[in-house]
Amino acid sequence: MSKKDTEKKKTTKAKKPAAKVAATQKKTAAKDKKPASKKAEEPQAQPQGAAPSGVPYIIHTQYVRDVSFENPNALDSLRPGQPMPEMDINIGMDARRIEDASIPNFYEVALNVRAEAKRGDNIVFIAELQYGIAVSFDESVPQDTHHPVLLIEIPRFAFPYARAIMSDLTSQGGFPPLLLNPVDFQALYVQRFAKKTN
Repeated sequence: MSKKDTEKKKTTKAKKPAAKVAATQKKTAAKDKKPASKKAEEPQAQPQGAAPSGVPYIIHTQYVRDVSFENPNALDSLRPGQPMPEMDINIGMDARRIEDASIPNFYEVALNVRAEAKRGDNIVFIAELQYGIAVSFDESVPQDTHHPVLLIEIPRFAFPYARAIMSDLTSQGGFPPLLLNPVDFQALYVQRFAKKTN
């Protein structure tokens, strides 16, 4: 069956007059021929605080800078039948430039995670981690793109590693593994720096 016969069959099934179908197709074709508006031609701007996508960077190494686990009331905290503790979790990120003659645009990013568990006024445990990432940018990358990439994309890359360490840390402390929820680092970045840009 040819394409023409197929279109004819569809038209008959829809019970539309041929003149009306032709008029509809002509109107649709006319719409398609309209030049795109100026708004559609312009590239869409990234959301405020968004890290530029596709920026070339190199992860040189990643490591634990500092880690600690406090279990001040171990025997009492680990008794069976106790209610689940209340969790207070704080996540932050910082970056600093490293002067290195052999590596241009060299930075260290630190992802900071702190978890405190309490039952009433009693501390169950405190787990703290500072996870470091050494990163550099190609010299062709504009300087003004470094900041959002360092504090959005790099922490996003490092988060699964930090999450695994915190899970192992609490498990080794005798508690169920602490499974951190996914973090929106772009939202944290905007919240932190929006006031400075206004």
